[in-house]
Amino acid sequence: NEYRNMNIPGSTNLPGCEVTYRLAEVVKDPDTTIIINCAGRTRSIIGTQTLINAGVPNRVVALKGGTMNWQLSGFDLEYGSPRPVPPSTEEGRRVAAQRIRQVAETYHVRFVEPRTVAEWQADAANRTLYLFDVRQPQEYAAGHIPGAVSAQGGQLVQATDEYAAVRNGRYVLMDDDELRAIMTAHWLQQMGLPEVFVLKGGIAAAAGILGGLAATEADHREEGVVPGGIEAAEAARMLEDEPGILCLNVGASNRHREQHVPAAKWVVRSFLPRVRVQYPDAGHILLTADQEKLAALAAQDAQKLWPEARIDFIRGGTPAWMRAGLPFATGMPCALCPEDDIWYRPYTDIHASKASMQGYFDWEFGLVEKINADGCVAFDVKQR
Repeated sequence: NEYRNMNIPGSTNLPGCEVTYRLAEVVKDPDTTIIINCAGRTRSIIGTQTLINAGVPNRVVALKGGTMNWQLSGFDLEYGSPRPVPPSTEEGRRVAAQRIRQVAETYHVRFVEPRTVAEWQADAANRTLYLFDVRQPQEYAAGHIPGAVSAQGGQLVQATDEYAAVRNGRYVLMDDDELRAIMTAHWLQQMGLPEVFVLKGGIAAAAGILGGLAATEADHREEGVVPGGIEAAEAARMLEDEPGILCLNVGASNRHREQHVPAAKWVVRSFLPRVRVQYPDAGHILLTADQEKLAALAAQDAQKLWPEARIDFIRGGTPAWMRAGLPFATGMPCALCPEDDIWYRPYTDIHASKASMQGYFDWEFGLVEKINADGCVAFDVKQR
């Protein structure tokens, strides 16, 4: 998504752990210089060091400041590029496997048998377990281990705290052939996570033991979160037949601006008590969000605030409404609270000011000093 948003013209999209996995498809000549860039600088550095760790013969360098610095330097960017991630070939995977297996040996990456993972799943109430599928989202959507979360390798390394809340939990990484999982695992180990494992044999080999393969379409619905959820088509009929329904979207404001149920007013969930003051006599409230779970939790809150009202939420949230092909609206015609729920990252915002970009760099370049002063963050730079 970030690459399609804006990228350096002519660049190739090889996100995260795909850079080693698919490099042989893109770079044929060992004398070719490889320049790695991201939107800012962190993943540029990680991607460059990843290839160095994998022993590629080429000269590999990180583009200082990535696309933001490119833009600040006065060069043009490309927007909305349709170029996909290059496909992998048997020969390319063979080359990648040689390099990545050496990384596994050098960094002592640990592997775990599927049956052991099944035992850990049974014990998950006592010991936190994370199952991360590090492949591309479309691969995950086609079929994945039930309970596994889609977390592209590079994003999992870049923003681990967005995926995992328990540092000392068990982390099991998986893909088709162990290769991308290995490259992700070797970074998480260096970051000091003590229990990082690669699923031995990959997803297909483990599927029979870990519950088969699930498709994303079956996962759109989170059954049993809160009683009272209704299908999108039923919600559409209700809104047409009952013009007095109070429809609230408690999802992210930027998603609401892109597309929302036409009748929906936008508000963050924590502002619902103030909405109660504005609409004390609401008799029927319909909630939606870009995540079903958020709408369901807001439905619980609303039932307490409007105990006499009928409260419903859309199963699958606003995405289910869109999948059903129902009419939608854009923009922000009605916000019931300030739009301060989102921090627009300067490296993903095509309208970001130069001051915002420079402020981001100033913050990032100061991180090493802050970490040294803090004294509680360890990063292992030694090859074991």
